Amino acid sequence: MNPHLMTLVGGEALSDVETEALFGEILTGALDDAQIGAALAMLQLRGPTVEEVVGAARSMRAHVTPIPIGPGGRVVVDTCGTGGAPKTFNVSTLSAIVAASASDRLAFAKHGNRSRTGRGSAEVLQALGVNIDASPERQAACLDACGVCFCFAVHHHPAMKHAIGARRSLGFPTLFNLLGPLTNPARASRQVIGVYAPHLVEMLANAQVGLGAERAIIAHSEDGLDELSTTAPNKVAHVRDGSVSFQTLDATTLGLARATVEDLR
Repeated sequence: MNPHLMTLVGGEALSDVETEALFGEILTGALDDAQIGAALAMLQLRGPTVEEVVGAARSMRAHVTPIPIGPGGRVVVDTCGTGGAPKTFNVSTLSAIVAASASDRLAFAKHGNRSRTGRGSAEVLQALGVNIDASPERQAACLDACGVCFCFAVHHHPAMKHAIGARRSLGFPTLFNLLGPLTNPARASRQVIGVYAPHLVEMLANAQVGLGAERAIIAHSEDGLDELSTTAPNKVAHVRDGSVSFQTLDATTLGLARATVEDLR
């Protein structure tokens, strides 16, 4: 039997190196659907550790189809969420467009996919007439010219095809749902990440430290949104050069009116 599966069966956590190796086997097709499903289910049942998140993200990064960005130029940022929150309009996608229009120093590589709600980044941008299937070279040109591009996850993570069957059969969120925001194909050095559960704020903040992020904000709205929102106070983690700090951020203290989730539908 696979030694990493045996570790999980024994109730023990994997190291980051072991998890990277396990996910490397998943992403190269070395494991069958039953083995992949077992690994993902055991990780989800126990809850992944920071080290396991870091190892899995490193493996996915090693298999990504990158966007060719040269040295210099703008600082690359991503605004991305884990999903799994109440249904609203796509806040992170529009935030990236607005922020890109306000800065000639930052470039926003919006990493996203289609969504079970029908309101994912891909659906929104396609409805706006954006070519969501642009090549990596075209995406790099858009970043340089406009300060924003869309990185369609299905094109940048082809190795994920090996896990599709097992994930579909399981039917519940797994560690893979946390990896999208950590595996931007433009190697974004700064991020704003929304998470669907409060305990993930600290977990993903520490994972970002382990992955060497320069700056990141991890946020969860107290009413369940995976957004930095105006609908409720937000639990926020700030990652800055290897350290993490926490705060509760309420938009009303910034002079913004309180909204409701219904306002965002």
